[in-house]
Amino acid sequence: MLECIISNNIVCHAVEAMFFASVACAVLGVIITQLKISSIGFTMAHAAFAGAACGMFFGFDPIISAIAVSIMIALLIGPLAERAKMPEDTILGVLFGILMAIAIFFIAYMQYVGKGFNATSLLFGDVISLYRGEVYALALISLVAVIFVIAFYKEISAIIFDKKIAEAAGIKVKPIYYALLFMIAFTVALSLNIVGGLLLYVWLITPAAIAYQFMFDVKGLFVMAPVIAAVISVSGALTGLEYCLPVGPLTAVIFSVIFVISVLFSRKRKISHRKI
Repeated sequence: MLECIISNNIVCHAVEAMFFASVACAVLGVIITQLKISSIGFTMAHAAFAGAACGMFFGFDPIISAIAVSIMIALLIGPLAERAKMPEDTILGVLFGILMAIAIFFIAYMQYVGKGFNATSLLFGDVISLYRGEVYALALISLVAVIFVIAFYKEISAIIFDKKIAEAAGIKVKPIYYALLFMIAFTVALSLNIVGGLLLYVWLITPAAIAYQFMFDVKGLFVMAPVIAAVISVSGALTGLEYCLPVGPLTAVIFSVIFVISVLFSRKRKISHRKI
């Protein structure tokens, strides 16, 4: 896609992948943070991580197995919470622990039996090893995420405002909620090779958290968060590849620094200080 601008195919694929992954994660991250279900982000990230580790152990494609496990977890969250009569947040915490244990078990066992498995790419990402098909898949999921928000913006806004009022108004909350879970599942699974299972949460939550410091409505968040995520991710990719630095961790550090700066110079913070 960017071959006419960037001659090096490896750099080109890395920049494109970081761009599309960041846009998809940021768009979904706005909904996650506004619904106050951030725990879904790290649970899904570790579901993809565990799925990829299982796939490598059994000799399957790690991306396919990551998607399969992520979708399975997405389907389990609601029914488990209802059956156990426990808050979803508690169920997510339990699933997070189980999934992390599964991932670590398979990684440790493969290293123990001498399969020569290197967990670095799963943990922290390996953006230079991407195939063109993976970039296209990320482009597709980012497009689907944007279309989903545009098509159901009124419904999403109503659910963010108050889920019970939205249900009373006739909005089908559950289908939208499960559609969100499925998109998160696909996004985190496809992004696993780029930023790694331990850092995916940064891409899902931090762009929305940064945008929240300056935006006063949901529409502004949906516009600002993907822009922030794309700029930081592309900058991180170019800087990391130029100076031989790990792209995923470097970009995560940049996100963190920008978040701290945004909190210090937040428009909302200044307004609240003036009111005081």
